[in-house]
Amino acid sequence: MVTSGSETGASFGPVKQVDAGLLNVGYVDAGPADGPAVILLHGWPYDIHSYVDVAPLLTADGYRVIIPYLRGYGTTRFLSQETFRNGQQSVLAVDTIALMDALGIDKTIVAGFDWGARTADIVAALWPERCMGLVSVSGYLIGSQEAGKVPLPPEAELQWWYQYYFATERGRAGYDKYRQDFAKLIWRTASPQWNFDDATFDRTAASFDNPDHVAIAIHNYRWRLGAEGEPEYDELEERLAQGPAITVPTITLEGDANGAPHPEPSAYAHKFAGTYTHRTIEGGIGHNLPQEAPEAFANAVIDVDTH
Repeated sequence: MVTSGSETGASFGPVKQVDAGLLNVGYVDAGPADGPAVILLHGWPYDIHSYVDVAPLLTADGYRVIIPYLRGYGTTRFLSQETFRNGQQSVLAVDTIALMDALGIDKTIVAGFDWGARTADIVAALWPERCMGLVSVSGYLIGSQEAGKVPLPPEAELQWWYQYYFATERGRAGYDKYRQDFAKLIWRTASPQWNFDDATFDRTAASFDNPDHVAIAIHNYRWRLGAEGEPEYDELEERLAQGPAITVPTITLEGDANGAPHPEPSAYAHKFAGTYTHRTIEGGIGHNLPQEAPEAFANAVIDVDTH
């Protein structure tokens, strides 16, 4: 059990780089090299610093902690200018497996929130033999383009306003021009009780200056509404569209003040067929749960390892 004591405003050491699949990935590698591996996956519009106070709690408990910049963020770059800037859900999971292979990691705990939770879910669902456990904020987030065709009640659709904005050329241009203002708005609406300061935001916002950031973010949301992906991932997407059960030990988390769209825990509990626990984290905790409640997040990682 992790206790309090992590320092707010902490920073990582030097970011490492490794060729993995289609990418040269920027990542943090902290803790003992022979410790059990944990891969922490961030979301949009966030970056590796969502885990800046989680990592030391885990390394102090003997874990090797890997925190990659997703494609389109920070120092991660495509190896080829010719590669399609694809943000569809299966691709981010393939990136994670490629990173594990590049680092010689056979099995890991995967944990994340937002895009990172969806990616962690997919790794656990499609590659359970590579996954020792799963921690997922907001639970089961695997989707499909078919599910994306189903209209929601107006209040629910309103929460997804940016997805429809991004479907237009004006939305792409607007995000490109105002990406930091846009991200700050999302932070405030998704975590209405999180009083982050300018330094905390600016530290993360620097990662949006990646030359592929806008293309990846826009394609991620357009794909959900039916934009084309790449045919080499069709088989994976067909499997994901079936809503596969997750069999590895899992702890799902939800903040009591999450202002972003998210399902109710009762709606997805049946998707976890292995050892499973859900925890609601109280105290005004919003969408960026690992940064807002690092101890609760680290505890979940440690506890899922003993499930």
